[in-house]
Amino acid sequence: MDNSKVLLRIKELVKRYDNGILAVDKLNLDIHAGEIFCMLGANGAGKTSTLMLVLGFTDPTSGTVEICDINVHKDPLSAKKHVAYVSENVQLYGNFTARQNLDFFTKLAGRKVSDDEYSRVLLRTGLAEEAHKRRVKGFSKGMRQRLGIAIAILKDTDLILLDEPTSGLDPKGGMEFLRILDELRQEGKGILMTTHDIFRAKDIADRIGIMSSGNLVRVIDRKELEHEDLEKLYLKYISSNITHGKVVK
Repeated sequence: MDNSKVLLRIKELVKRYDNGILAVDKLNLDIHAGEIFCMLGANGAGKTSTLMLVLGFTDPTSGTVEICDINVHKDPLSAKKHVAYVSENVQLYGNFTARQNLDFFTKLAGRKVSDDEYSRVLLRTGLAEEAHKRRVKGFSKGMRQRLGIAIAILKDTDLILLDEPTSGLDPKGGMEFLRILDELRQEGKGILMTTHDIFRAKDIADRIGIMSSGNLVRVIDRKELEHEDLEKLYLKYISSNITHGKVVK
């Protein structure tokens, strides 16, 4: 595994919406193979806008995003082959079973997977066997999150983007999720995760970035975290953002 390989490179990224709101302000960030980067920030700090730009769902005002050396906005189809995305509210087909959803999205990504592997991955993400053949419309948010993570695992991309992935998980589910993230890191995946969960971020992240007013105002690596009070730092920057009255998406 080459931990020096840059899987995601964001350079001088700016997003200003038509209504004048500056959502992302000259953002610079590299994510490497085998790294988990957790992005903290209050609602409106610019985290979701950043993910939308990385995924190519919106165009930047200026700056560039590269996934595996491919410019996302010049060659979006090629770039998307290297990234999997799990949103906070996972979009699934409610009338399909968990197994059918997994089969559909895996084939959409161009992969052929055996029935045994489908079962193995669903169990790996903590989805009980009895739920594999149940329709997803009856699933809780936590169960949908687990299924979304299973889809990302089977897509087998270099880069994984996660938007508030632990928001629907109970403590046990949260611990299982951190175990999965650690396994993916060991496999050489690069992971960018937005979250409000300071404590789980501190447990799993190689680096943590605090987002405020559309930029990373502080980046802390694992060694620094041993000597920093992350909660106090986070609250300091969030308070500063509120005081200055800056609102972004």
